[in-house]
Amino acid sequence: MTKRSATIPLTPIRRTAGLFAGLALGFAVLAGCSSQGASTDCAVDACTVTFDRGVDARTTILGIEAKLVGAEGDQVTVEVAGEQLTLTTGQQAAEAGGFSVTLDSVTDQQVKIRVARNPGS
Repeated sequence: MTKRSATIPLTPIRRTAGLFAGLALGFAVLAGCSSQGASTDCAVDACTVTFDRGVDARTTILGIEAKLVGAEGDQVTVEVAGEQLTLTTGQQAAEAGGFSVTLDSVTDQQVKIRVARNPGS
């Protein structure tokens, strides 16, 4: 006697639910896990983070935490992947935990940095 397993076709509702669940998970990965006093704009291997000044601003992106430590003039101190970096607008990228970090802009209200995975890391 041979046993045959019956295959149950997926209903359109189950397929649609699976699609939405997958999209939601993908969006969560790209958008960052959590944020406080910051907003993120992420792609697969890089994120632009905009920190609000004057608050405890931090976010989780690409599997690491990034936070604003302080800002004075055009010089900013951030902590990325557990390493503190002091950045100046126009400076070459600094390295931290397999990521390159650059300071895009500083205003009285916000600080914008770009965090990207280093190739091969």
